[in-house]
Amino acid sequence: MTSPPSTVAPSVVELPVQGMTCATCVGRVERALRSSPGVATAEVNLALGRVRVGFDGDTTRPELLADAVRDAGYEVPWLPAPGETAGVARRDDTADQEHDALRRDLGFAAALAVPLLVLGMSHGLLPFAATPAGRIAQGVLATAIVLGPGRRFARLAFVALRHRTSDMNTLVTLGAGAAYFYSMATLVGTGHGHLYFEAAGAILAFVLLGKVLESRARRHLADAVRALVALQPRMARRVRGDVEEDVLVESLFRGDVVLVRPGERLPADGLVERGAGTVDESMLTGESMPVDKALGDRVHGGTMNGAGALHVRVTSVGRDTALARIVRAVEEAQGRRAPIARVADVVASWFVPVVLVLATTTLVVWLALGVGMSLALERFVAVLVIACPCALGLATPAAVAVGTGRGAELGVLVKGGEALETASRVDLVLLDKTGTLTEGKPSLTDVVPRDGVTPDELLALAAAAERGSEHPVARAVLEGARAKGLVVADALHVRAESGRGVSSEVRGVRVLVGSAPWLVELGLDPSPLEPEAARLAARGRTPFFVVRGDEVIGLVAVADRPLASARAAILELGRLGIAVEMVTGDREETARAIAREVGIETVSAGVLPEGKAGVVLAARARGHVVAMVGDGINDAPALAAADVGIAIGTGTDLAVATADVALLRGGVASLPTALRLARETLRTIRRNLFWAFVYNVVGIPLAAGLFVPITGWQLSPVVASAAMSLSSVSVLASSLRLRRFGQGATTSSKSS
Repeated sequence: MTSPPSTVAPSVVELPVQGMTCATCVGRVERALRSSPGVATAEVNLALGRVRVGFDGDTTRPELLADAVRDAGYEVPWLPAPGETAGVARRDDTADQEHDALRRDLGFAAALAVPLLVLGMSHGLLPFAATPAGRIAQGVLATAIVLGPGRRFARLAFVALRHRTSDMNTLVTLGAGAAYFYSMATLVGTGHGHLYFEAAGAILAFVLLGKVLESRARRHLADAVRALVALQPRMARRVRGDVEEDVLVESLFRGDVVLVRPGERLPADGLVERGAGTVDESMLTGESMPVDKALGDRVHGGTMNGAGALHVRVTSVGRDTALARIVRAVEEAQGRRAPIARVADVVASWFVPVVLVLATTTLVVWLALGVGMSLALERFVAVLVIACPCALGLATPAAVAVGTGRGAELGVLVKGGEALETASRVDLVLLDKTGTLTEGKPSLTDVVPRDGVTPDELLALAAAAERGSEHPVARAVLEGARAKGLVVADALHVRAESGRGVSSEVRGVRVLVGSAPWLVELGLDPSPLEPEAARLAARGRTPFFVVRGDEVIGLVAVADRPLASARAAILELGRLGIAVEMVTGDREETARAIAREVGIETVSAGVLPEGKAGVVLAARARGHVVAMVGDGINDAPALAAADVGIAIGTGTDLAVATADVALLRGGVASLPTALRLARETLRTIRRNLFWAFVYNVVGIPLAAGLFVPITGWQLSPVVASAAMSLSSVSVLASSLRLRRFGQGATTSSKSS
């Protein structure tokens, strides 16, 4: 019985599993683990060959979990540590070994199956085939295939039988075994009659061919993760005193200092302790321009140092680095199934028993019709081998694995199949303003001087007064002056008045920068410029009056400017048929001004964090499938309340952790890409399931001879085995088309 859920967060381990072939295998592994003491969850990813287990560390251990998998008849080649994903390098080694073993078996089976097919299907063209020696030669060739490569299917079928279940290996073993043993009985017993040795050999050879092609295709499913892992260098140059030494990245500890020369990738996250340079952070941010780095700046493992040697003090290593967290999130996402997979799971649980019943019925009916054992057996075998639960089992996980992997390559981190499926149905997007639609920091927008004062003179005075302040508005004014190349003088007696402004003395003259009410309190008259200030405020700017001596000489205005990409993203969402609204805690006038600039009509302003969640729930109550997009701590409740929470990856860790999707690069500009990818992935899943169902619905009756009385169509076991193998390969090939998403022509945006 499954253990009751613990109130303590369970440990997590991800086990690599070899030998799984279909959805029945998935169910067997999951049942074996869930029935183990202390196991809270078990979720298999058939496409990538692993199982993620949540367990109580006080009750059980990874070693015991691996034993449970082995008792179910599957191999666990190595054990990762709890909480660690099945490392890409070791998983690649395991996959390579399995692929090589399959290729060897295929080579052996094909070398014998070709002459076996020539002899068995010569139909009198080769006189030797009909002689006793020729018939014995067929038996010898078939025996070598059945007892050699065929043992892998027989072994797994026996394990399934031991657990009172059945799977694809059962069908293959029964099909090839029936043809082989019938033929052997005919050869040894009477020496006459038709032999089906070629069917037995060809069935196993074609199934092995399918497995090799499938194995090769599976390797591509993890390409995105493999590319991310490849960004981290294997070696680092550690500096201790005057000594430099090259060490493995795994040997680094927090506090170590590493030297990163130009053209090298950073081995870990850290802070620049010495030196200056430029770092290409496009793998994290998507920004093509290198970022200047100097003393105290944060850098990330996997990014490329472009110019200047950097001494970096390591702050995060191993699985705690930003790159490792991304890799881990992608791997976890690839293992989470979409809800639509439940359809295939239900069908697969009944599939093999139903096929066995249909095959037996086919044999009995054709015998009753008097066609003879030979033809009846041929159709019995054809039904067994054409049935393919593998295609059904791979339809969803293969598409989810490729879709989430392609998303990672595009800077879109999707946390699993459920998030993908829900995102594909989104019809309303709620957008936070600050940091999502805007740059997230104020910048200088307007300089309005009065007569007798030049814009540069006005801005230089304002910047001098603000120079000593750390306020974001002060920084915006100062950066604006520096961008124009102005000389900013030193100010004396600087005093900031909270909520009012700043007073100072510049070159012996009083200079004030502040609000109109503050100037009125000081006995000054801002009224000549108040109409201009009101106009700027209506456009979403925040104006400040500048005073020299006792005279108001002009205005400077700052604003959190809309991102250049925001309007294009919102237009693209409209083309996708998705409504867009703004939800912000900012003032009504500012929010509506930004909304007008980016093309949003519906605005909810002045909304507190808990109120944002209320707006989300109200939209869901109206029947919308809602995506909430935000970047701050105040957005976390709304992200959690939405059908799909989407975090801007440059935002807070809490927002990213709460969200179902994280936009790691490009900000809101990549939102349409994320939703199109979700739609295309779900379309691929539906296409895979449709053709898997159609294949079996058409193939099984055809193999059973149902169409013979009407059209004369029939299917030999040899052709049936080839069709069965290719069905799984076709599902994987269909899923791998998602790797081209975003390349060339724009992916169709119509909803599936």
